[in-house]
Amino acid sequence: MNFIEDLRVAPEGLLSLGFWALQVYRFGHLRYGFNNRAVRVILGVAHIVLAKLAEMLCGATISVSARIGKRLTIEHSGAIVIHGNSKIGDDCIVRQGVTIGNRRLDAPFDAPRIGNRVNIGAGAKILGAVTVGDDVEIGANAVVLQDVPPNSIAVGVPARVIAREVPG
Repeated sequence: MNFIEDLRVAPEGLLSLGFWALQVYRFGHLRYGFNNRAVRVILGVAHIVLAKLAEMLCGATISVSARIGKRLTIEHSGAIVIHGNSKIGDDCIVRQGVTIGNRRLDAPFDAPRIGNRVNIGAGAKILGAVTVGDDVEIGANAVVLQDVPPNSIAVGVPARVIAREVPG
């Protein structure tokens, strides 16, 4: 059950604005499980209203068509944008000011694919059809424009990739 798992990782529990923005996304995504057109329309209209409220109150724009894994933590909600074609794996952390989106107007559907256990620092931008591997750290204010291999760190503008040493 995503609600309970999301709540378990929410830093402020039920008071976490990021948690509620994520629940609005999950509610909107729920409609894809219904075949009845009337039910889908009703849920879709309700989602549009809730999504606008989440944008205003929580400071997060999460497209309903994005694919978000389990236990996403949104710390310090505010100015967060997640593109509809993006994919985010399990156990990721997103902080304030993060944009996960397209890079160019002539490629509006190009969006990032983010692996599991990715920690995205405040103000980071991950743009275009890039792949971020598992267990990656994206530094604060980094601008990621290229693929980041697993178990790496990406820092700077544009981001440069630093391989982490694997204990062993």
